[in-house]
Amino acid sequence: MKKNTHPTYHQNAKVKCACGNQFTVGSTKPEINVEICYSCHPFYTGKAKVMDIAGRVEKFKARTEKKNAKPVRKKIEKKTRKKIAKTNKK
Repeated sequence: MKKNTHPTYHQNAKVKCACGNQFTVGSTKPEINVEICYSCHPFYTGKAKVMDIAGRVEKFKARTEKKNAKPVRKKIEKKTRKKIAKTNKK
């Protein structure tokens, strides 16, 4: 095996966030600067916003309502309709 192929591992690497939060993790870099962390990310803080682009949610709801609005036909009703249609053709 070749020697010195792997970078050095820093057990207590400092992570600095743009919000001012600092914590330590294990990394190959001694210091890491990030823009967003667990304390300021909207998903983890509970301030997440759902972006509805071009009314996709409304379109989906309209499709499901349209689908559910059709009455469910039973097999017996379908068979009788077919029989009636056949007798009308003759």
